[in-house]
Amino acid sequence: MSAGTYTPRPGAAPLPRMIAAQTALETRMLLRNGEQLLLTVIIPTLLLVLFSAVDIVDTGSGAAVDFLAPGILALAVMSTAFTGQAIATGFERRYGVLKRLGASPLPRWALMTAKTLSVLVTEVLQVLLLTAIALTLGWSPQGNPLSALLLLVLGTAAFSGLGLLMAGTLKAEATLAAANLVFLLLLVGGGVIVPLDKFPDAVQSVLGLLPISALSEGLRDVLQHGASMPWGQAGILAVWAVLGLGAAAKFFRWE
Repeated sequence: MSAGTYTPRPGAAPLPRMIAAQTALETRMLLRNGEQLLLTVIIPTLLLVLFSAVDIVDTGSGAAVDFLAPGILALAVMSTAFTGQAIATGFERRYGVLKRLGASPLPRWALMTAKTLSVLVTEVLQVLLLTAIALTLGWSPQGNPLSALLLLVLGTAAFSGLGLLMAGTLKAEATLAAANLVFLLLLVGGGVIVPLDKFPDAVQSVLGLLPISALSEGLRDVLQHGASMPWGQAGILAVWAVLGLGAAAKFFRWE
C-alpha cells in the first residue's frame, strides 16, 4: 500500500503564520470589547476635545491643543499597552485560556509576541484617530515624526512589560482594580493634562521618572517644541522597558 496523502497536511502551521493568526484574533477581540474601546478610544478622545475646547487647565502660552495632543497620545499608549492588556491578560489567565494556549503548538513567547503586535496595531488606529481629531481642533505638530515614533515604541514596550507583569502575578480582580487605579493616578500626575511644573519641585523630580511623564514630555518636546530627540526621556522609557519586560518574563505565572 502506498502512503495516503492528507489535505491539508497534518501538523503545525509555520511559526510566522501562527503568530499572524493569533495577532489577528487578539486584535479582533480587543476591538469587539466595549469596555476596552471606552478605555482606549472614547476616554482619550473626550479628554482631548473637552480640554482643548474649554479653558479648564492652564497649559501655558499657545493653543491648548498643542500641549494636550502629545499627552493624549501618551495616554492612548498607556491605556492600550498597560491598562487594557493587563486586564484582558489577567482574566485570560484566570479562566485558563493562557494555560490552554500555552499547551498549543504556538510557543509561549510567540503568544506574547502576538499580544504585543495586537497592541501595536490598536495603537496605530488610536494615533491616526487622535491625530485627525487634534488637527481638526487646530493642532500644529512640529519636529521629526521619526523621533515621535521611536518614543511611542519605547513607551509601548515599557507599558506592555508592566502590564504583563501585573497580569502574570496578581489575581484577575486585583489586576482590574490596580490597573484602573494606576491609570487614573497617572492621568492626573503624569503630565498628560496638567503640566508637571504645576506640581511642587520635590514632586516634579519624582513624577518626571514615571514612564507616562517621560513619554508625554518627550512627545511634547518633539511635537510642540520641535526638538530633535529628547534622549533623557527616551532613556527613562528604555530603562522601564528593560525592567518591565525582564520582570514579566521572569515572574509571569501561566495559571
